[in-house]
Amino acid sequence: MRLALLLILLMPLSLRALEPKEIIIIANKDMKESLDVAEYYAKQRGVPKENIIAFSLPTGENIDRTDYDKKLAEPLRIALQDKKERIKCLLTVYGVPLRVGQQVPDAEQKEELAKLKTELADAEKTVADLKAATPNDAAKVTSAESVVTLLKRKRDRLQGSETQACVDSELMLLWWGEYSLHRWQANPFYWQVTAEQRAKAKQTLLTCRLDGPTPEIAKRLVDDAIAVEKEGLKGKVYMDARGIKINIKQPGETGTGYAGYDESFREAAALLKEAGMDVTLDDKQELFKPKSCPDAALYAGWYSHANFIDCCTFVKGAVAWHLASSEAVTLRNKDTKVWCPNLLKAGVAATIGPVAEPYTIGFPKPAEFFGLLATGKYPLVEVYARTLYFSSWMTVLIGDPLYTPFGKKPQVKEADIFSSPKGVKMFR
Repeated sequence: MRLALLLILLMPLSLRALEPKEIIIIANKDMKESLDVAEYYAKQRGVPKENIIAFSLPTGENIDRTDYDKKLAEPLRIALQDKKERIKCLLTVYGVPLRVGQQVPDAEQKEELAKLKTELADAEKTVADLKAATPNDAAKVTSAESVVTLLKRKRDRLQGSETQACVDSELMLLWWGEYSLHRWQANPFYWQVTAEQRAKAKQTLLTCRLDGPTPEIAKRLVDDAIAVEKEGLKGKVYMDARGIKINIKQPGETGTGYAGYDESFREAAALLKEAGMDVTLDDKQELFKPKSCPDAALYAGWYSHANFIDCCTFVKGAVAWHLASSEAVTLRNKDTKVWCPNLLKAGVAATIGPVAEPYTIGFPKPAEFFGLLATGKYPLVEVYARTLYFSSWMTVLIGDPLYTPFGKKPQVKEADIFSSPKGVKMFR
């Protein structure tokens, strides 16, 4: 899909650094552990206590769309109305649901679906009859199949297909009013937004999450961030590409498929190595072997789907994520094999993952994310926001939003950050 169709009505981040008073902490008042994590973060980072807002929410990791609207989004809008212009970031914590369910068809949509079911059955019969005819008219078959495809797309939209999302990603658009829930909205903070697009923007919020398999791990993310910021993150970089080559001259190549992301892993390795960091790049299909990556400060790789490989020994404050389809479907299940909770148990201070199928383009490009992080100019939540294509979609950022691992010792100049992969025009 061409990003020019997506990147509209966008706005930039403020150039002023995020301050603790601009963070709202969202907790589940029906879970003591949730309130404990919220209060702990506020105390450690100097967030005003009145910036903690607790709601009565489901205690599991899922919330249906109706409850999301009635129990979280609308009450939050009411609570923040007087602070609307002063708040930049929403921080959800342990105990707040992770994923909002799909939109349920209303009575009118159900009626339309019933009619569509008959229409689709007739269209599929037409295709079958045309294929069975002798001689077979290929042009007519193709035309009839296109009708079936269009009807199925209409059915999927009416059913609410692909309207589920990460709670945090949906909260980015708290002030947007009504918008389509099907798939995604263009992320207003993406770093290549034009001045003209910025001028047309709706107010959008940064979001982040303090969460994990236990409340103690959620608190540890804060402790590690604060400790590491004093001297800066030190350690090695491990990038695990797959050897998939890209042809940037291929017509329609936007760099958002497998080849584009694999190239970005290689570009991230080259960028950080040129900056003087200790970098190991694996450009083979196989992943790093267990315990083969000591002293890891930064890690990114793919595609061991829902199958965590304990390849790294992480230093305190490490930032690590694995690109695959379901690596944050749960954060609290202690026995899961998905990557995000296991990375948190392994000691990382921040990670990214999807709560459901995100497609590759649901992730930041590795070269853009790690490059911007290594400049030390922006805290974690702003790095994530500046390098993410979509809001109202699937990915979640887990960590302390204020964490700035390279603030004391920047490794990369912001002027050296580039649109990844190089040579591909994303905006057409």
